[in-house]
Amino acid sequence: MTSTSPSSSSYLVCNTCGTQHPTADRTALTTCFICDDPRQYTPPSGQSFTTLSALRSSSSPRYTNKLHPFPRGNDHDDNDNNDRFTSIATHPKFAIGQRAVLLRTPHGNVLWDCVTFLDDETVASLEARGGVQAMVISHPHFYSAHLEWAERFGCPVYLAAEDKGWLARRDGGGRQVFLEGVETRIEVGGRDTGVRVVKLGGHFPGSLVLLYDGHLFTADTLMMTPAGRSNWSVDALGNPRERPKGVNTFSFLWSIPNMIPLSADEIARMWNILRNYDFTSAHGLFLGWDIYDENIKARVLESMQIQIRAMGHVEHPLLEATL
Repeated sequence: MTSTSPSSSSYLVCNTCGTQHPTADRTALTTCFICDDPRQYTPPSGQSFTTLSALRSSSSPRYTNKLHPFPRGNDHDDNDNNDRFTSIATHPKFAIGQRAVLLRTPHGNVLWDCVTFLDDETVASLEARGGVQAMVISHPHFYSAHLEWAERFGCPVYLAAEDKGWLARRDGGGRQVFLEGVETRIEVGGRDTGVRVVKLGGHFPGSLVLLYDGHLFTADTLMMTPAGRSNWSVDALGNPRERPKGVNTFSFLWSIPNMIPLSADEIARMWNILRNYDFTSAHGLFLGWDIYDENIKARVLESMQIQIRAMGHVEHPLLEATL
């Protein structure tokens, strides 16, 4: 396992988005270009930076990464206890607060997305689960400290070629692999892991989703809504009920924090790619954002049609689409 550069722990990390910048000079870096983009934001308190060294040594709060088992889903997942998937989240919340997910496959472990914080305890916990042989980052807001992780585990990290301009840190050792096509098969040691990375775009030109054995990992390429995670199975008295019609499961946004939607044509372009894949569950960017439903693909299409109608489109080709 390759160790990180001793100086990288002093590189400045944006407190708002968690991006690690390749300098320790606070006079040279006064703003975060990720947060200056309309798809992100700077908080009312203003721009501020920390370092991995400070996060690791802090006693109040004391940051730690906790590993969370995935929720039980369908029968297949119950049979294998769903130990193929483990969420990794920093506690207390740091920056955006997204989770990373370790996918354990017969031919190597793949880390989907990344969190900024990394310490020896996290490394030991993941090594006990077989380590990390490949990483895939969905989009620039989750680039975080991915080179710290890739260097520590000695693995490649896959990123969309369209979004390489948003990289704060560049790797001279070839760990960053830029994906050009719509679909990429993730291999480890020349063996197919079964993991498929699909470039949908939308939020960013290269925004990715990941598919593995019927599980769709969406990050915020498809933004899971509170209504999408609602429990509509019974009413307050325990009586069976159906999901109300017209309730969305996902939204499709160019800027998530600033709530700027994608255009109808861009949503339709995304569907024309995603329609070619089958999945029976969806897993969003935060802990607990998991939906197991045999009809989840139909709910993606339904959500797209709901948003297009809400944007004022009475006629649009996607409104006529069916599975």
